Amino acid sequence: MLTEVSWGWRMPSMRAVLEARRKAAAVRVEDLEAELEQVRAALVEAEEVLRRRVIGLEQYLEALAEEEASAEAVVSQRKPVGPRRAVPHRQAAAGTEVLSVDYQALMAAAAQAAADGLGARRAAVVLGWDSASASRVEGARARLKRLVERGWLVEERPGRFTLPAPEQDAAGAGRPGGGS
Repeated sequence: MLTEVSWGWRMPSMRAVLEARRKAAAVRVEDLEAELEQVRAALVEAEEVLRRRVIGLEQYLEALAEEEASAEAVVSQRKPVGPRRAVPHRQAAAGTEVLSVDYQALMAAAAQAAADGLGARRAAVVLGWDSASASRVEGARARLKRLVERGWLVEERPGRFTLPAPEQDAAGAGRPGGGS
């Protein structure tokens, strides 16, 4: 139903305008309902992925705890910790026997790690400490750094501590420029 205006063109009636708006709103509702169903399906899939990831993480942490428990059993078999003493410079020492029991254990672990190097978290386990504790890991890192400062270890890659190469050993105990 169109009404004629004085300019000669026809204008739609109010009913036709409202009917067109109602149809557009109904189409929009149908589109949103379809989109909602897609979002719900995606949510169900995402929740399933999350559930599997949580289970995987729990299994990983359990395996890690078992591995650390076996490493702690090996560590507990070593000699009891002796009195604390300063770490001597390597040039002044004949061998690792001058180091405290803890430092000897770190040197043995570094030798076992070979080219991969010993990390602070593993060093904490070697020392019999909780490797999940940030303060314990930092304490282990400080001990490794002290061994580097005194020429016993080198840190060629950040956070990876290895024994000095034999040619470095003779030329200055792994210190740049052979300094003391």
